[in-house]
Amino acid sequence: MKHILVMKPLRFLATSLQDLKTEFPVQARRKAGFQLKNVQTGKPPGDWKPMPTIGASVMELRIRVNGEYRVIYVAKFVEAVYVLHVFAKKTSKTPKTDLDLARRRYQQLLIDRQKLWKS
Repeated sequence: MKHILVMKPLRFLATSLQDLKTEFPVQARRKAGFQLKNVQTGKPPGDWKPMPTIGASVMELRIRVNGEYRVIYVAKFVEAVYVLHVFAKKTSKTPKTDLDLARRRYQQLLIDRQKLWKS
């Protein structure tokens, strides 16, 4: 019996795709892509942590390749995996500006989904 691989689409919100391309070096982009593919297929990523202060089921991928990089995403929705924010981490504590940006994008996603499902 063949197994069918179900893969959720990946949707980058706002500037997250452009930020990934410009802020992450090639090796970090590859690692992020590999980990996001795991998430898309329902497998756990290698290095992550929950981010409940941003929103329900929001996760942070931790990429450690020639520096520290983060991908904040949510995968709980049936239609897609949403990348809320990506950034290079320069200090041990995640800056409030990055957390606030991810939180705003998550809140906007919830509003947009609600409007879409009502129509």
